[in-house]
Amino acid sequence: HACGVRPITMHWVSWPIRADCRIEKVLIANRGEIACRVMQTAKKMGVHSVAVYSDADRHSMHVAMADEAYHIGPAASQQSYLCMDKILDVAKKSSAQAVHPGYGFLSENTEFAELCKQEGIIFIGPPSSAIRDMGIKSTSKHIMSAAGVPIIEGYHGEDQSDGKLQSEAARIGYPVMIKAVRGGGGKGMRIAHSEAEFHEQLESARREARKSFNDDVMLIEKFVENPRHVEVQVFGDQFGDAVYLFERDCSVQRRHQKIIEEAPGPGISPEVRRKLGEAAVRAAKAVNYVGAGTVEFIMDHNFYFMEMNTRLQVEHPVSEMITGTDLVEWQLRVAAGERLPLSQKQIVLRGHSFEARIYAEDPNNNFLPGAGPLLHLSTPQGDQCTRIETGVREGTLHLISLFSAAKKWFQIVGLNTNIDFLLSLSGHAEFEAGNVHTSFIPQHYDQLFPAAQRPSDALLCQAALGLLLREKQHTEMYRNQTSDMFSPFASSNGRRLDCVFMNLTLQLGDDKVALSITYNPDGTYCMETGGQVFHVSGELQMEGDVTYLWCSVNGVLSRPKLVILDNTVHIFSMEGSAQVDIPVPKFLAGVSGSSAQGGAVAPMTGTIEKVLVKAGDSVQKGDPLMVMIAMKMEVRLCHFLIKCTLYCSYSIHFRIKQCCSYCTHKI
Repeated sequence: HACGVRPITMHWVSWPIRADCRIEKVLIANRGEIACRVMQTAKKMGVHSVAVYSDADRHSMHVAMADEAYHIGPAASQQSYLCMDKILDVAKKSSAQAVHPGYGFLSENTEFAELCKQEGIIFIGPPSSAIRDMGIKSTSKHIMSAAGVPIIEGYHGEDQSDGKLQSEAARIGYPVMIKAVRGGGGKGMRIAHSEAEFHEQLESARREARKSFNDDVMLIEKFVENPRHVEVQVFGDQFGDAVYLFERDCSVQRRHQKIIEEAPGPGISPEVRRKLGEAAVRAAKAVNYVGAGTVEFIMDHNFYFMEMNTRLQVEHPVSEMITGTDLVEWQLRVAAGERLPLSQKQIVLRGHSFEARIYAEDPNNNFLPGAGPLLHLSTPQGDQCTRIETGVREGTLHLISLFSAAKKWFQIVGLNTNIDFLLSLSGHAEFEAGNVHTSFIPQHYDQLFPAAQRPSDALLCQAALGLLLREKQHTEMYRNQTSDMFSPFASSNGRRLDCVFMNLTLQLGDDKVALSITYNPDGTYCMETGGQVFHVSGELQMEGDVTYLWCSVNGVLSRPKLVILDNTVHIFSMEGSAQVDIPVPKFLAGVSGSSAQGGAVAPMTGTIEKVLVKAGDSVQKGDPLMVMIAMKMEVRLCHFLIKCTLYCSYSIHFRIKQCCSYCTHKI
């Protein structure tokens, strides 16, 4: 844990492979981090792994790790990872006895589980009936109620008319949660705080549910203000036995998506922990559950069943670390017909564990998701107390999920990430005290998003020195390569045209900083900025592909890591990190095609779901033009403004590039 308050322990248990084990080769019907995770355990057990990959993942980490890999189609998941026939065809070609679906994609697809069974292939997951029953929230709540699992008050009926749903919301009492009966991950979920906004939120939830699940049936339930989100890891076998591996607290969220998971939950007494676990086991047994699953609850003074995820969760490592288990190994063994490796009494809780998810997003812009090339990635080395779960390498274009322990360990270039936010969050006093709930971020917004600090002048000097030394390095390379005695490089000593004085302008965000630089005969520099003079010296040092700057600024020695891309310097040091740019000249500004006049630049890739105007309409500033769905968000593109309405009732604003001040306000 980054704040160092609670210790982390990990214990691994492994069993010898039975001679009659039916799973000798497993196909992982997934990609990225979870595919790599399954392959690690498969290799440990002596089970061969088969990967599948799309055009976009040809050079991905999971492909390189697998014993065999098969191409299954274009980048679009509907034509590759979601194509059941292709997955099963690869399973047959590779003679894989089992398919591990990971999470997402086909992991909770009833039809796929049935097809595997029909083809005589082991589906590493629960029976299709459990997936079906738990996949429909209204059905699952009826089953849980009958099994004696507490549920929250709500409406789960068949009458889906607007009038019926609105009358039920009034009966339950506002605020209410409007939820799609299918799916998960925050999709198709909206909060209506009053009757006045109920219809708008209902329409928005239905629209996303149709898009995501092809089913817009909704349920209404009482929205619990500031609850905790606690989930219990359960595991069942084919002999009717089931156990719980304690709880995880997943309360710190944005857009109903988890950011930090903690096991066990802080402040939960042994008695409540036992009751949670026993309720979760009753839930699993009520649907004859087999394999790894998660029963999710919301908690205030009591706890209430929310839903069951019929798969391995992203956050399963925190449960492994406090119980000394390998849940993927359990999955493989139980799927092969073995009994549960441990009884409930043998599962002992030891230590404390956290998982922090590093997302490619901009927390300062209301967590707007981003995409782009991952140009540089450095992570700490895993050890007994730290696990790094990742499925990406430099040069890939995907989201990142890593365990964060200290900012200086994680060095990422090419994408905005939430690393600084995670550290601010983990160092918050209320988080350290375990006082977490689902409204934690908005409640402590000011403390979690402090005003940006301008990098120190010493750091600016380091950036300038890095640029100068790189130019000197390039000049020496060109000088060694040229045989032209009249070339300016032939007699250059690495300084710009042998000058002893120069002005350099650096850009920090929207601010420009001027430096006056004097080159001294002894090879050092004097740099002046803001009325202060700094004596600077140093050299670039290479360690493999990594560049370090050994430097002295006014006698203070340091060795930051440098990543220089074109005219941008990324500096990583023990004091933090910063990005310093050389401004683009005005005559080059606007050359990019993205600044085409009159165009609107969407904040992310998405699908235009609804157009709200027609050609010739007159609009005012801020009027919505269309609705775009992307990354579990509904984005409204407006005239001169893009307004993103998020599930947690925040608003994000983005400026659209304007053509000129004489715009006629016509579509």
